[in-house]
Amino acid sequence: MTSTQGTGRPDRLSVEEHTANGIRVVTLGGEIDHEVTDALRGIVLPADGQDPPRTVLDLSAVTFMDSSGINVLVSAHQAADDANGWLRVAGAQGPVLRVIQLVGLDAVIACRPTVEQALDS
Repeated sequence: MTSTQGTGRPDRLSVEEHTANGIRVVTLGGEIDHEVTDALRGIVLPADGQDPPRTVLDLSAVTFMDSSGINVLVSAHQAADDANGWLRVAGAQGPVLRVIQLVGLDAVIACRPTVEQALDS
C-alpha cells in the first residue's frame, strides 16, 4: 500500500506498508518535519485494541528529519512498549542517521542498518 494523504504536500512524504513474518513494515520516503507529523503519528502509533504492535520503520528513503519527527518516533516507541510490542528503525542514512545518533534515539529504539536485520533482531 502506498499513501501520501494527510501530509499537506504529497511530494513531501511517501508511505508504503506491508507485513513480513507477522511484523508490520512501514517504508517512509521524503522529508519528515512539522508539516507531516500529524500524518506520521497516525501511521506509526498503534491502533487501540491491536495485538502487541511490532513495527519496523524503514527510513532508508527519508532524506530529512527534524526534531518533530524524533518526537513522533519516541511517542510511537512508548505506545508500542506500553502495549507490550516494539518499534525498530531500519536503514536510516546520512543526515537522518546523524540526527538519530545526536539525540541518542538509537540508545532508546533499536536501530538496524537494514529491514532484514530489524526483522531478525
